[in-house]
Amino acid sequence: MTTVTLKKGEGRTIKSGGFWVYDNEIESVMGHYKNGDVVFVQDFDAYPLGKGCINADSKIRVRMLTSKDEEIDEAFWKERITRAWEYRKKCVDISSCRVIFGEADGFPGFIVDKYEDVLVVQSLSLGMDRHKDMIIALLREVLASDGIQIRGVYERSDAKEREKEGMEKVKGFIGDSFDTDVKIVENGVRYTVDVANGQKTGFFLDQKYNRLAMQRYCKDAKVLDCFCHTGSFGLNAAYGGAKEVVCVDASDTALATAAVNAKLNGFENIISYREGDAFEILADMKEKNELFDVVILDPPAFTKARDSVKKAAKGYRNINTAGLKLVRDGGIFASCSCSHFMDDELFTKVIKEAASAAHVRLRLIERRHQSPDHPVWLGAENSYYLKFYIFQVFSM
Repeated sequence: MTTVTLKKGEGRTIKSGGFWVYDNEIESVMGHYKNGDVVFVQDFDAYPLGKGCINADSKIRVRMLTSKDEEIDEAFWKERITRAWEYRKKCVDISSCRVIFGEADGFPGFIVDKYEDVLVVQSLSLGMDRHKDMIIALLREVLASDGIQIRGVYERSDAKEREKEGMEKVKGFIGDSFDTDVKIVENGVRYTVDVANGQKTGFFLDQKYNRLAMQRYCKDAKVLDCFCHTGSFGLNAAYGGAKEVVCVDASDTALATAAVNAKLNGFENIISYREGDAFEILADMKEKNELFDVVILDPPAFTKARDSVKKAAKGYRNINTAGLKLVRDGGIFASCSCSHFMDDELFTKVIKEAASAAHVRLRLIERRHQSPDHPVWLGAENSYYLKFYIFQVFSM
């Protein structure tokens, strides 16, 4: 087996439980290999560090699979899949959930979401791509042992991260075709999920229990769901008893799906929609003195790189200021960030600055994070990304 030797003092990430070896950490690579092959990794002094998949076309040169001297074979992958599935059965509603969450489940760069009886796969690393067919077959087998028959698999490996691995984007059916508008139920709310054309793998499963948490704050409330996408927070607000919900998004396609979901749940007379730039719409609402009992902000990641954090912080500060100005005295304000570069300390600082700019005081009610089917692996910092805070707002 090809042996990768690290430079002295390098490998801090994998030694602290992570999965990535960068190109500039490597002293030598001895042996012949093809990109995607499994290689043996050792420290500068030949101390064994485990095995991983190598890719000379990526700055992440090796993605570790194990710290043990074990075969990366069918039995290895079945044990990993079984462990991931048994964990989900303990901690989340498995009707629709993330079954495999990349590094946090020991599948670096590989994601699988389950929507009822459909799987959606996202393969973002070459090494895992080489094992994709075996993993899917074994996943079908493990789920079938619990009486879950998967009727179809769709691949959404159409993210830009593929290009960093020297791979082309891929999208389409793995196996037989099927209707890609999949019906699911979450927290009592019904949705149609477009697994072929929706964002990411079709739906944001990581907000499942944050959506559920918001239900209890929305009884008889007027609610603003900003950056609503397909209307999930607004639907949970209506399910929780809101008397009026306004959903805002820049995408007419997303709002069209949100309207379909509202009708599916019988909420078409409760929920209304405004298409356009959220900053402009919130400013217009303020000018017209519109106020809400509950305001929910779920913006896209304003930063996906460390060097743009300062600019992103300004964006988060501005949108939170605009949102806070629309909350009635004593009302509820929920805000989130889905960027792992926007850590808890910085996000809290940004919201405090927004509260000052909006001339309000905040009482923190809940500090929430991503759903447990998106577990955080402490050695893989990118596995912790979602912050979701709920406040009560008081005028100065």
